[in-house]
Amino acid sequence: MTSPGRLAALLGLLAAFGPLSIDMYLPAFPEIGASLGGGVEGVQLTLAAYFIGMAAGQLLHGPLSDRLGRRRPLFAGLIVYTIASIACALATSMEALIALRLLQALAGCAGMVISRAVVRDVSDRLDPVRLMGRLMLVMGVAPILAPVIGGYVAAWFGWRAIFWLLAAIGLAALLLCATMLHETLPEERRRRAPLLAVLRSYGGLLTDRRFMGAALASGFAIGGMFAYIAGSPFVFITLNGVHPAHYGWLFGGAAAGFILLSQVSARLATRFGRERVFNAAIAAIAACGVTLLALTALHAPFAAQYAMVFLYVSLLGIALPLGTIITITPFPHMAGTASALVGTLQFGMGALAGATLSALHNGTALPMAITIALAGSAALAARTLLRG
Repeated sequence: MTSPGRLAALLGLLAAFGPLSIDMYLPAFPEIGASLGGGVEGVQLTLAAYFIGMAAGQLLHGPLSDRLGRRRPLFAGLIVYTIASIACALATSMEALIALRLLQALAGCAGMVISRAVVRDVSDRLDPVRLMGRLMLVMGVAPILAPVIGGYVAAWFGWRAIFWLLAAIGLAALLLCATMLHETLPEERRRRAPLLAVLRSYGGLLTDRRFMGAALASGFAIGGMFAYIAGSPFVFITLNGVHPAHYGWLFGGAAAGFILLSQVSARLATRFGRERVFNAAIAAIAACGVTLLALTALHAPFAAQYAMVFLYVSLLGIALPLGTIITITPFPHMAGTASALVGTLQFGMGALAGATLSALHNGTALPMAITIALAGSAALAARTLLRG
């Protein structure tokens, strides 16, 4: 049996597939746009396609792994992810890259979904809180390291090398899972619920004010972060002259702020209450978005604009963990379904933010600021109007 430390490291790698695949190629956005001829708008659509794939894939892999066990869907996902990553490295048009990124996300999110499921499977013999904490730490570190690594890889070897590296990571994960990860869901515990029952569960959650109030607030808020992810390469590198290798350090700084505040969210919730802290965080996020828009419209210095983005992303370290707890806690009988739907809504908002950013692109920093301001304001409106 795999030791708890090795299991945590392996599950952490699987959980990090999302941030690795999203953040590693961000410094290469300008180079990809120039190479494939799609411009900034086209490259941003490759990110929006990835968000769509992540949103849809979570709804697929959760029920599939409950029915077939963890290993087979995971292996299939890793194989397809590796092949799609190789195809991305060989893409000759922006349209092909957009389609391949969608496929890469549909397959890659198997690692994110199944890693959480494995934690639930082994909770009778391992401390699930400690195990999940290690997973979240890896997911928090990945956005810091990925753009830094991607920036240097792109600078030294070109943007295609980033996708070759992702393919290597996918293959390594597949080999590690084949040798280290045993099946954690025995036959007698597998669910055979028909498709109609699964859809009915999702429908019930979508009509529940308690669920939707927190889920939409979290989803819109994270949509602002995804707008930052999609827009910052152009705003930082092209408009403000940040070197691609240095971009990763600025991006990682905001991710570090996210990690820092996520570590104090539990203490704040214990002292002041989950609902109160969550509501305050959402209000502060909305204020940051609106302030960023004002600073951008007034052509404030880049440092001031970055500071506001830093605060927005950092505050998500409080809002997202508490939003997840508030959303899932009332539904212990279908926590997995609720968790999958929350993830789908969040990445769906990310896809919407990416598409909005691409549609508004006008060669300035305003589209990113507008999208972030809209996302933060929508998060506050959803929390205010749909509070259970």
